[in-house]
Amino acid sequence: MGLISAASGAIGGVLADQWKEYFYCEALGTDILVSKGQKRVNAKRSSNTKASDNIISNGSIVSVNEGQFMMIVEQGKIVEFSDQPGEFVYDMSTEPSLFYGDFGKGLLDSLHLIAKRFGFGGDTAKDQRVYYFNKKEIIGNKYGTANPVPFRVVDRNIGLDIDIAIRCFGEYSYKFVDPLLFYANVCGNVESVYRRDEIDSQLRSELMTALQPAFAKISEMGIRYSSLPGHTQEIADALNEVLSEKWGELRGIAVASFGVSSVSASDEDEELIKQLQQAAALKDPTMAAAVLANAQAQAMQDAAKNEGAGAFVAFAGMNAAANAGGTSAQSLYGMGQQTGTPQGWTCPKCGHPGNTGKFCSNCGESKPVEGGWTCSKCAQTGNTGKFCSNCGTAKPEGFKCPKCGYTPADGQKPKFCPECGTKFED
Repeated sequence: MGLISAASGAIGGVLADQWKEYFYCEALGTDILVSKGQKRVNAKRSSNTKASDNIISNGSIVSVNEGQFMMIVEQGKIVEFSDQPGEFVYDMSTEPSLFYGDFGKGLLDSLHLIAKRFGFGGDTAKDQRVYYFNKKEIIGNKYGTANPVPFRVVDRNIGLDIDIAIRCFGEYSYKFVDPLLFYANVCGNVESVYRRDEIDSQLRSELMTALQPAFAKISEMGIRYSSLPGHTQEIADALNEVLSEKWGELRGIAVASFGVSSVSASDEDEELIKQLQQAAALKDPTMAAAVLANAQAQAMQDAAKNEGAGAFVAFAGMNAAANAGGTSAQSLYGMGQQTGTPQGWTCPKCGHPGNTGKFCSNCGESKPVEGGWTCSKCAQTGNTGKFCSNCGTAKPEGFKCPKCGYTPADGQKPKFCPECGTKFED
């Protein structure tokens, strides 16, 4: 009886699986990452009601919607995939159908399949599935720094370079960049759906770990922590660079966007930055003079408010304090004028001012040419007369374009005339 039952099951199963199927997937919500494809079966009209599960007959139709990535898996191995929307005919299936292709070949393959299933007691001994991946941006992932994250504050204008601790809150989104990796390394054969809550906690933990080196890259760009909400794209790029190995190369996902709702530093760090910035500003004698003059003016106003002998005592105390300081606003203004804008030229490469020679004293960059002609003997630039201002060499004979009359300022013959485009022979 067992052999008869196996033969009946093998024949009946193969005949039932001859029908071609139509696979599709409903719209994937933001909480679903992967869903197994469904067979569309109309119980009232279709005769394809006894087909085996996880079998895809040759010639079956697979539908792919916008925002979906389709993958066909046979015996655990990926055999087909597509991210283009539309309907596709799967004609590479190992399950034959009398209704697709050559009838004689289909009949012969079906007989072989009956023999194979008979050896497995009538069972299909095969597993074929269609999976759909959500290609849309997975939004609404909240994050928050439970503990302060180190952030390096760099201000090259005042020579500031310190580490502080900040807290930030917001949301981020991610998306698939390689669903094949996600299937191979994360979800595998899914019975129904794979939801985001199965992996979101792990992703959030890894993102918070990557936030510190990502912030280090942002601070190197000179971006202040208070300006982070305006540089979310730079943060997302830095996070993807840090997370590329774990997220991109292992799971096939990447950070799509990163939003910062609020960012704050401790009151102590805020006060420290203000003090350092003020101290750096007061290195300029004129700035220090302005602060001192403002303080003296305020002191005079406060002293004038005292009545009677109190005003005299207040003014006397103010004068004593000014004399004890040893520096007045007038002397600071004088120092500022002496150390004001340096003479000479400013290097266009490094910005070093006060250069007086032919080369920058800081980086060695040549002095920029401001017009005139260059001496062929000593290379002095900017000569405007008939003789070199450095060595007295006579100005070389000027070249003149024979077509339009253009004369170069340095007297040298160019390859092409900048006025009419005439090419000059060497």
